[in-house]
Amino acid sequence: MPLYEPPVQVRTLAYDAPGIRIQYPQVAGLASPQAEERINRAIIGQIQEMQRIQQHAQTGSHPQTTGNFEIKTNERGILSLVLSNYTYSAPMAHGYTVAKGLTFNARTGASYALADLFQSGSNYQAKLTSEINAQIRKRNLPMLEGTTVTVQPTQDYYVADKALVVFYPLYSIAPYYAGFPMFPVSVYDLQNIAAEEGPLTVLAADIA
Repeated sequence: MPLYEPPVQVRTLAYDAPGIRIQYPQVAGLASPQAEERINRAIIGQIQEMQRIQQHAQTGSHPQTTGNFEIKTNERGILSLVLSNYTYSAPMAHGYTVAKGLTFNARTGASYALADLFQSGSNYQAKLTSEINAQIRKRNLPMLEGTTVTVQPTQDYYVADKALVVFYPLYSIAPYYAGFPMFPVSVYDLQNIAAEEGPLTVLAADIA
């Protein structure tokens, strides 16, 4: 299939309310209005879910929230991005950041969970778990005592150029000061188990 597709048009919108400033992406100009609506609806839904998470994490008074995003991939009909939300409420010791990855098919508007990137019945969880634990040892990353690092079908991730980047929430496997543990895995190391027409296969292809 032809690889070249124009990058998706992404504009930055902002939601402002007392104590809240959230900048977020909105796609525009897609060939399919249904796909466009599907992507934008998923982004808004994720932002709302992140706000709900913050309400449980930051239980003090007068919360102050800042939301941003980063575009990680916008090529070959794939849009991958990360949304972030930082909230602080007094008198908490420090604020809390929620980050979520979203990856879309720009033609259909479908979103990809991590499991969707791989062939059905493949051993992707075991392979990724092994790679991530090897990186933890090599990079000497601090881990919470008693933590067993595994990869779930709904694990947070994004794709960037020739890599799948799996990441974990704050506090989930590492102490707060370690930030978000992120683990890049080359798409070339995953080619034999990647879904045939999925994002990993598309990104691994040579330039047309």
